[in-house]
Amino acid sequence: MTTPVILDWDRLNRVGITEAVLCEPKTADQLVAVLDQADAAGRSMLLTRLTPQQLATLPTDYRARIDYEEVSRTGFFGDPTPATGTARVAVVTGGTSDIGVAREAVRALLFHGHTSVEIYDVGVAGLWRVQRHLAEIAGHQIVIACAGMDAALPTVLAGLVPGLVIAVPTSVGYGVAEGGRTALHSLLSSCAPGLVVVNIDNGYGAACAAMKSLRHG
Repeated sequence: MTTPVILDWDRLNRVGITEAVLCEPKTADQLVAVLDQADAAGRSMLLTRLTPQQLATLPTDYRARIDYEEVSRTGFFGDPTPATGTARVAVVTGGTSDIGVAREAVRALLFHGHTSVEIYDVGVAGLWRVQRHLAEIAGHQIVIACAGMDAALPTVLAGLVPGLVIAVPTSVGYGVAEGGRTALHSLLSSCAPGLVVVNIDNGYGAACAAMKSLRHG
């Protein structure tokens, strides 16, 4: 029995962000059902957490129409909203191991027509790395900061730049890092005022928070 998939086509009108499909927990039949509905409606669709193995199971004509990026595990089915204007969001990571989560945010923004500036591997273990990019980071209305282990980077940035800082704790780390829980707890207890925190590895959620803020910025 295939569980029916009911898509929320009116979400863009209500909240300004289209529905995205979380692919990883879905069966091949469910993913095909999603794409069948999108195709019939003539709608584009953002696919998140789409594994290469899942992509390979899709019909050939659907695979050919998906702009897939393995690093972020995201796919664009159909055409994204054309990007206009200058980038108002900076996406920053503590290390190169955080780039997959950061790219999920970048791709979610891009699907909705927002470009971003990417600044990677500027974690505070070598504070000079973030210091040399500080003026560039501070020039953006919103900063999405992805970091694992102790996740100190978002706290540091929130105390130095005027824009909204959205922190994404990542599951990077070992031992007491506990799959990102230590990073999450560290950020939730941050002393930096106004720091916004999303769930572990939730680059998509950070992008959505950024887009909602931009609508009223």
